[in-house]
Amino acid sequence: MKVFFAGDHAGFELKTKLIPFVRSLGHDVEDLGPFTFDINDDFPDFVVPLARKVEEDRNSFGIIVAASGQGEAMCANRFKGVRAAVYYGSVSETQTDADGHALDLIASTRAHNDSNVLSIGARFVNEDEAKKAVELWLVTKFSGDERHLRRIGKIDTMCQ
Repeated sequence: MKVFFAGDHAGFELKTKLIPFVRSLGHDVEDLGPFTFDINDDFPDFVVPLARKVEEDRNSFGIIVAASGQGEAMCANRFKGVRAAVYYGSVSETQTDADGHALDLIASTRAHNDSNVLSIGARFVNEDEAKKAVELWLVTKFSGDERHLRRIGKIDTMCQ
């Protein structure tokens, strides 16, 4: 599958480590920048092109690696069909769904919300944690459950 990468100066080093890792998993990767470390860069310059690519190619995914991941996800989520989830580390307590089943934060963003962009808070995770999250996120499939389809449909019609 096609995976686009983008970030900012705070995520630059981690992004350079995640790109070859994602390639090693068999994915076609395109780096949209930044291509050099510049403490004065602005994440929208890189996140907007990523969001546009994911918006245009509904079978693609995007991974953003930046300071907190929060502002970057807000930016990406302004594009129709883009559903960016933020990851800044594992949760401290086990979470459960309405039926009492244990939830994994990353897996549920794919299985329940069909997220197509993962925004990683590089200042909050180490390389190993980021790699585990990215791999799990990329292999987790959307459940396709009616309730999840209904909710995503409402996001696409009511929120944009």
